[in-house]
Amino acid sequence: MKACSFLPAATKMIYDMGLEDLLYGVTFECPPEAAGKPAVVRCMLEGNNYSSEEIDRIFSASKAQGKSLYYVEEDLLQAIAPDIIFTQDVCDVCQIDTACTAAAIARLERRPVLIPLTPSSLQDVFQTAVLIATALGREEAAYRHLSILQKKMDHIIDELRRHRAPHRRVMVMEWIEPVYNCGHWIPYQVACAGGIDMLSNPSGDSIVTPWEKIVRYDPEVLVIAPCGFHTGRSAEELHLLQSKQGWQDLQSVRNGAVFLADYDLFTQPSPGTLTDGIELLAALFHPGIFTVPETLRSKYRIVPDKFPQHV
Repeated sequence: MKACSFLPAATKMIYDMGLEDLLYGVTFECPPEAAGKPAVVRCMLEGNNYSSEEIDRIFSASKAQGKSLYYVEEDLLQAIAPDIIFTQDVCDVCQIDTACTAAAIARLERRPVLIPLTPSSLQDVFQTAVLIATALGREEAAYRHLSILQKKMDHIIDELRRHRAPHRRVMVMEWIEPVYNCGHWIPYQVACAGGIDMLSNPSGDSIVTPWEKIVRYDPEVLVIAPCGFHTGRSAEELHLLQSKQGWQDLQSVRNGAVFLADYDLFTQPSPGTLTDGIELLAALFHPGIFTVPETLRSKYRIVPDKFPQHV
């Protein structure tokens, strides 16, 4: 059995379940564990340091024209000759989609089976791990992996109940310019961590959210985790938020409850990374009950007053 993964989340699941011996090709954005695997999927924007506004504009224009900025190294894929390719149809901005993949494999001498992964909720993500493991003939690996993660989530929920912790009014931001709310599985992560994000879109796409609406909502905790950005990259654009009218008046800003977080804890939908995201959120929402695990301390930053404010 030879498999290729055309999305980082699937690659991460395959490694987390110990099935990497069946993985022969990945994408240019896959997790560090897969660094030794051939990158079959590339993007025309690789190596460019565009701003969030420029990225949004480029991808929006590409989508409006019915084009994709991703492409397949067909000669490399031909040499691998995979039996299965895991692809996705959740977001055609973040990763190559099934339609683009189907067009590429149509020219191959031997066509692999395409398995689209389309999770919308947190539970869907967990089921996706089962789908991947089953397709690779190792279904039991998924259940072993998921049982460990479920215990972590159960512990958080039990502690919240034991302390009768009220849900915090929060916002998780998926993009900075323009501002996007969070969607799909992220609102479920927020809920598991003891928060409620009333600006979110559970099981649906994230959407542009007017700043005035955020000011009226006035979140107690603000988590900024743009898709594809680590905290350092997000910090470079924090001034775009700090310069907005009403920023300093937000309760989260006044109380020092604004955080930058690595994208992979939220917009990389593997059960392991999303569970890590829940653990981090629980500690940020309820610091009197939870502490940030040692393994996650490099994955977030508190936004201090000393961050430069550009004008």
